[in-house]
Amino acid sequence: MPDPPEPPKPSGPSALPEQTRSAPDPTGHRPSGLDRFNGMPADEAERALLACCGSHHWARRVAAHRPYPDLESLLAAADEAAYDLAPGDLAEALACESLTLLPEGAYSAAHTALSAAHAAYESRFGHVFVICLDDTAPEESLDQVLAGIRSRLTNDPDEERILTAEELRRLARGRLTRSFSPTGNCAVS
Repeated sequence: MPDPPEPPKPSGPSALPEQTRSAPDPTGHRPSGLDRFNGMPADEAERALLACCGSHHWARRVAAHRPYPDLESLLAAADEAAYDLAPGDLAEALACESLTLLPEGAYSAAHTALSAAHAAYESRFGHVFVICLDDTAPEESLDQVLAGIRSRLTNDPDEERILTAEELRRLARGRLTRSFSPTGNCAVS
């Protein structure tokens, strides 16, 4: 009796040639970081990505191109997807962002100044102010946020949209790096 025919191979963006999903480790070792991300079901991977950038379009696009051989490949794909965010995708991502938090022990005057700056920014541009502080020392973060808001309040809306998209891209890169690095936890919210 002849062998049954092989099932058709999947096609499309999630089935790139020469790439396969990570198989479970027979020793019972639970993969972490990028390996775990690569092996997640698509909907779980998208949820994990939404914690990095709130655009569903961005998350679907990045998840569809798994598996990634290394963190740099994931970051490159995330950057490409971020550069292609349409205005609606950008608005969706911004709606998921929260206000910058002050360091513990900040004076009430700092809270007042930051609240006023955020309110002025949101009034002018219609969305929350975002800034990536990954390379900023915690004790300098308040000054960076206030200076950033003050300087960006003078931008025209088109210029600010470009800067906001770039800050979201930088935030997503940092979050991806922390979540999916070889020692990352790959937490899903």
